[in-house]
Amino acid sequence: MKSLLSLFLILIFFSSCFRAPERNCSDFKTGVFEFVAITDSDTLISIFERHEDYEIDRFQNQVDTSTVRWINDCEMILRNKNPKNNQEKEAIHIKILETNVNGYRFEYGYLSEPIKMRGYAKKIRSLEKS
Repeated sequence: MKSLLSLFLILIFFSSCFRAPERNCSDFKTGVFEFVAITDSDTLISIFERHEDYEIDRFQNQVDTSTVRWINDCEMILRNKNPKNNQEKEAIHIKILETNVNGYRFEYGYLSEPIKMRGYAKKIRSLEKS
């Protein structure tokens, strides 16, 4: 009985050390962000400006605009406004998994595909209120 009580106290002690990840998603609904993707041979940087209902993405000297539809505080659907091919017509689901003061960790993938990738977006600055 004494060993069972000791085990219970140890479990309580260690479980109190683990906290759920912080998710202040509303802090990242708008702003200017940087996303860095590392491939086998390159580091690719994308800068995007997100407003409440649209996003402007700058990547490799190209600019794309997407509509943003928030499902809840931490999940959104992006749709390219001017798709040039069938792949660009596919909606992208983004789910914020964890936030910190500098940015957020997220998973993303095509809405129709079960495969999800992960990334980190760093907030560069807030948008000016007009």
